[in-house]
Amino acid sequence: MSHWRPSSGFVGDVIPFSHAGRIWLFYLLDERPEDPTAGASGMPWALVSTTDFVQYTDHGVVLPAGDRDAVDFDCYTGSVVADGSQLHLFYTGHNPRRGDANGSYQVVCHAISDGDPTRWTKLPELSFGAPAGLVPQDWRDPFVYRTAADQPWQMILAARYADAPDRRCGVVARLTSTDLEQWTIAEPLWEPHRFVTQECPDVFQWGDWWYLVYSEFTDAFQTRYRIARGPDGPWLAPGRDTVDGRAFYAAKSVEHEGRRFFIGWIPTKQGDSDAGRWEWAGDLAVLEAHQEDDGTLAFGLPAEVVATYSDVQQVKLDVEPALDRYAAWVGEVAPERCLITLTVDVEAGTQAFGLLLHASADGEEATVVRLEPQRNRIVLDRWPRGRTGPAQWQVDGDVPYVVELERACPLPPGRHAVQILLDGTTGQAIVDNRVALTFRRYELGPGHLGLFVTDGAVDLVELQVARPAG
Repeated sequence: MSHWRPSSGFVGDVIPFSHAGRIWLFYLLDERPEDPTAGASGMPWALVSTTDFVQYTDHGVVLPAGDRDAVDFDCYTGSVVADGSQLHLFYTGHNPRRGDANGSYQVVCHAISDGDPTRWTKLPELSFGAPAGLVPQDWRDPFVYRTAADQPWQMILAARYADAPDRRCGVVARLTSTDLEQWTIAEPLWEPHRFVTQECPDVFQWGDWWYLVYSEFTDAFQTRYRIARGPDGPWLAPGRDTVDGRAFYAAKSVEHEGRRFFIGWIPTKQGDSDAGRWEWAGDLAVLEAHQEDDGTLAFGLPAEVVATYSDVQQVKLDVEPALDRYAAWVGEVAPERCLITLTVDVEAGTQAFGLLLHASADGEEATVVRLEPQRNRIVLDRWPRGRTGPAQWQVDGDVPYVVELERACPLPPGRHAVQILLDGTTGQAIVDNRVALTFRRYELGPGHLGLFVTDGAVDLVELQVARPAG
């Protein structure tokens, strides 16, 4: 299984930590009780570890939720750092029964370990809430780091100004400390005047560039990033400022053995239906980042994940130009778990091309991964689409792709490579090892694989399907 999920429950925000040769993936365990209003138990942190994002060790719950009256009845997102031999875990404490008429409060909480990431001792006396001027209901996702070994610790948080326009009052608040216990408010790291808030902030240095990663739900549910030449900014938007789309949320990064990985979660949908609304939490997914000269990040699948799909079969299709029409070529049924690799040479002026997944034998019903050179984007579409009524014209033709599953993607004429990792109802499409579009599709259909072109021509260089070895 490429997209990991615990045997019971779902993966929420992931907090990655590199330690002792392994990547430790702490995550918020969403157990989804049948009656969520009962409030019998809160949300804990669970842990899974890996060295390759292929084989996982499940360590279960390692930071249990607090009792009914505790400030950390719910243990929400945070970070883990090492200070010598001791580990420090900072997290968001929340209790729906603590707050005021405006909602329940959030506080920063602290736990320590002697070096074992599976064993933690909470330090409730070190918990603290938002200072004056910031909304006490939004004081979450503490991320702790140093800009250099001889510099003070810094903590940034997702916060909001109390007296500011609601939609634009989000701020990345900042505090400093010399001992990881006493914290002093400092100048904010970033005030964009753009979002409700910037969740799950993450800062790291890579070569000559500094990165600020965050997730937002104001313009779109996406993980974005900004770049700067120094740790204090100014933070600038690169040409491609998103990590992925709607279906890869709250991604945080980790450096491990000289490589940078981003780990997020693929949300489920209500009723396990393509027509259902996105839900919070789902399956774990990973992308590996690569740095371009101007600081922009490109994203692809880790080589270790790709290598597990070693049972390769070539797909033979006789592809012809479709200069003024739509044409599709459909092959055999592809397995539910596989890695599809497409390499094509695209002629100038081609309107669209792509792959049909889970398709009917005639290609009319499918999950459609469509690349549009005229718009320089990739989208996920599906047929049949929804309907507004029984009449012929009452089809969702005004919804040209699945809402929120669209990415900007450079597609000049010439050669392009597309990888699609399918893992049951989840999938990840990677274009040129630069642009990622993660998705979920429940109604899988008969399962044929096809290629299509609209108003143009592509030269099919290679199309292959690889199954997991063994």
